[in-house]
Amino acid sequence: MTATLRILPFLRWGHRPWRLVERNVLAYRRVWYIFLSGFAEPLFFLLSIGIGVGKLVGDLDVGGHLVPYRTFVAPGLLAIAAMNGSLLDTTFNFFFKMKYTHTYDGVLAAPLTPRDVATGEITWALLRGTIYSAAFLVTMLLFGDLRSWWSVLALPGAVLIGYGFAGVGLAATTYMRSFVDFDYVNMAMIPLFLFSATFFPLARYDAGLQTVIRLTPLYQGVVLERSLVIGDLNWTLLLHAAYLLAMGLIGLRVASRRIGLLLQP
Repeated sequence: MTATLRILPFLRWGHRPWRLVERNVLAYRRVWYIFLSGFAEPLFFLLSIGIGVGKLVGDLDVGGHLVPYRTFVAPGLLAIAAMNGSLLDTTFNFFFKMKYTHTYDGVLAAPLTPRDVATGEITWALLRGTIYSAAFLVTMLLFGDLRSWWSVLALPGAVLIGYGFAGVGLAATTYMRSFVDFDYVNMAMIPLFLFSATFFPLARYDAGLQTVIRLTPLYQGVVLERSLVIGDLNWTLLLHAAYLLAMGLIGLRVASRRIGLLLQP
């Protein structure tokens, strides 16, 4: 049990990082409407691309399963919702609190450590990403896009995606000097959004680009979610899950050390 808690810090109920989660909940309770964008964006993409473009594309073969284009796209949008929900709080929001409101100066004056700060912010980001993912899964259910009982694991898969991106996002933000540096975040997210086999099967790309895409982080999540939703399971899914878990663990470790260096010199 102890080993599990070390790997998945968001399971540490009652631990010190949850004080930071509680602080974020209280801070957002008066601006709850900000969360609505996270629900609406993937839904609009599903309606416009999955349904509108889907009528032009027709059915696609995924691991021997012939599915409508909407069903092909929806798991990828689920992975994107998990990524965006986690990155928002561990990049822009974290940077603002660290550099401008100096929230963590007061936090670290209390009996919390830099690792507690990193763990708390990642946990909060995961909660937000999980809410977005759960809402999108309900939408997929209503549209009939959940084709397998393995879809019950799609939400834990979304949490794993969020953990990977939250860890890396938090670690990268500790190296940001101003909001101008966040252009690099957008430069990374847009290609991931477009070229992670979300809207087109991987076979549509040339061989060289396929190799690059297979190494990108969002692709791991897209394949994981699509396989669970459609029911096309194989042992390689463990590799995709391990990739995302490693992202989160490494990001948490780097972020904890960097926060200590920046705020406790």
